[in-house]
Amino acid sequence: MSQQLTTSPVAPAATPLPVGRSGRTHSPRYKWGILGIGVVAQAAFSAAFQGIPMASAVLQSDYHYSTGQLGLVLAALTCGAAVTEIIWGLLTDRFGERMVLITGLAGTTACLAAATAFLVPTGGYTPPSWLLSAVLLLAGALGGCVNSASGRAVLGWFPPGNHGFAISLRVAAVPLGGAIGALALPALAMSVGFRGVYGFLTAFALVATVIIVCWLDEPPLPAAGHKNTTVSPLRRWKIWRISLSAFLLDFPQFTVLSFAAIYLHKVHGVGITAISGLLFVVQALGAVSRVWSGRWTDSRGGRHRRTLVIAYSWIIAVCFVGLALCQSGPAWIAAALMVVAGLLSCGWHGVHYAEIAIMAGKERSGTALGLENTMVFAGAFLTPLVIPGILSATNWPVVMLLIGAVPAVLSAVVMPREGK
Repeated sequence: MSQQLTTSPVAPAATPLPVGRSGRTHSPRYKWGILGIGVVAQAAFSAAFQGIPMASAVLQSDYHYSTGQLGLVLAALTCGAAVTEIIWGLLTDRFGERMVLITGLAGTTACLAAATAFLVPTGGYTPPSWLLSAVLLLAGALGGCVNSASGRAVLGWFPPGNHGFAISLRVAAVPLGGAIGALALPALAMSVGFRGVYGFLTAFALVATVIIVCWLDEPPLPAAGHKNTTVSPLRRWKIWRISLSAFLLDFPQFTVLSFAAIYLHKVHGVGITAISGLLFVVQALGAVSRVWSGRWTDSRGGRHRRTLVIAYSWIIAVCFVGLALCQSGPAWIAAALMVVAGLLSCGWHGVHYAEIAIMAGKERSGTALGLENTMVFAGAFLTPLVIPGILSATNWPVVMLLIGAVPAVLSAVVMPREGK
């Protein structure tokens, strides 16, 4: 009698669960939690540096500041971030995302809490503009940590095939935070004053800090203090070229965001309500464009990120040339060109950030993102300063050519081609 041999099916090997730098094991879905933490941290900072300017008319009235003093206050947060971005990137690569995010956001929370307690007009006291500017400058310098550190954390937890999409979603938190600030801060300024404005921003930053303390585990990269073997991004000319293209694309972007309302209203007679709707469309479609761009380039193995940015640059340039030529043309054409230029000039960030971070490598991505963000904040800071001077000496068509079309063309030329 023969004995029948039986074999049990071999179970497939289980996919190992991701392990953070703390040694804790996480669910495969944990990367989405990290993305959520990055979005909250970025939105908290964006609500401040984009939201406070939305309440500028009330700020000038309540504080009795001159236009020059108001400009100093409004530029402080952005200037602070521009000055410290590379430093935060280097610190992130050296000490890790967790320590950098907790230190920077806790400091931002403290600065905003000080503004809430001491820097609001009360009775006969009005805080001097230099003091308010100094506190907001420090808040911006500390809050700038979110850009490189949260971006590095997202890159570390997501697999390479999803880098463009993940970073694009994280970068979409910038207009999200701006939208929250635009909705909340002017209403708070008019109803309860600037104690409510700073208090809201303090609470937002505090919530982001607590979330990071409780839930952020660093990705499985070499431990803090590990000696990097790759060449620093600051010594690679190709990475400088990519970051310079971001600086140049900021000029058309902030021409739309800062001056589209004035241009369309004064030159083409478009109503304020219609302009508000158009700018909302620009921000919304810009966020959609960021996410779509990241998804599209990921689906092609990330091979066309630079090509897509170059294509965006040329289309933006064509739109601004059209705006320069149609000063006396129909308002709907000018509005359409402004919307297309705006959504594309807001839509390049995700793939741009993914490309520069991936080129630098995960261990050096914090430094690369810090360099990129330095350029981005520098462009955002300079554009509102340059346009009024050009406009006082020339006219709107010249502004559209010099600040819109020319930087877009230069960006297309500066950006390295694929494979080079």
